[in-house]
Amino acid sequence: MNEFSVVLENVSKIFTEEGKHEIVAVDGVSLTIRKGEIFTLVGPDGAGKTTMIRMMCGVIPPSQGSIEVTGLRMDFHLSEIKTRIGYLAQRFSLYGDLTVDENIDFFAEIHKVRDYERRKLELLDFMRLSPFRGRLAERLSGGMKQKLALACTLIHTPQIIFLDEPTTGVDPVSRRDFWKILSSVLRSGISIVMATPYLDEAERSSRVALINEGKILMCDTPEHVKASFPLNVMEIVCEDPRKAMGLLKGGKGFQSIELFGDRLHIVFDSAKAAMEETLENLRTLGVPATGRTISPSLEDVFISKISR
Repeated sequence: MNEFSVVLENVSKIFTEEGKHEIVAVDGVSLTIRKGEIFTLVGPDGAGKTTMIRMMCGVIPPSQGSIEVTGLRMDFHLSEIKTRIGYLAQRFSLYGDLTVDENIDFFAEIHKVRDYERRKLELLDFMRLSPFRGRLAERLSGGMKQKLALACTLIHTPQIIFLDEPTTGVDPVSRRDFWKILSSVLRSGISIVMATPYLDEAERSSRVALINEGKILMCDTPEHVKASFPLNVMEIVCEDPRKAMGLLKGGKGFQSIELFGDRLHIVFDSAKAAMEETLENLRTLGVPATGRTISPSLEDVFISKISR
């Protein structure tokens, strides 16, 4: 029995602009996505995440390499694959002039689902949309629209769903609710592949692929990705973190310095002595500060790899 939901072998995608200028959006990517996991593609805008998702869904063909989804080769069984997957695009096309109920009905009929009323009621209850069945989609909040979009994606009971930045532009509370729903979807046996620019979301994944400029920099569990980080991370707390950051920029002994809310994260090339020296320098410059060594985040690892 095939243990993989998706297999990519040496997949590339090259777009040709006017004047025959080539853009390599995905560059020789090979990866496997197991059944029953949340697999997250994470990277900045333009990294190639959306292009990879669209190729895995059969929306666009690869320029090179092979793709297998649910045990079937994309180039031979595209029609069959499309009946087994769900795809929530970056700009999912809900119909604003249709109600919640009517949107789900429409997508059930597109997928030729018969006797879907019970399934629809389950999804409405699951997404906590039952009280809003008669509301027009255009009058839903951003978070509720995404829940409706997910319900439409799940109406035909796919084996795997692909989500392209589903929480972008959604408020923090709705993002948290959306992830709770995804955890429940996973427990139902549906595999999930998603792209996101949010590294805090990637922390919740079974495995994560860090992507930049069309290449996978690293692919592993979030814990193993962070454990592989060879440098030291210090968190600095002070009254004026922006001023502290400006004073430290260009200094020696650390690889990167980033503002995380009201605190600074500094990645040091060396260990304790450099950290103590940094704190002393800030005090000398009139910025009293305290610091502590912390475990690296996925963001620390990702920024470090891009910097290199």
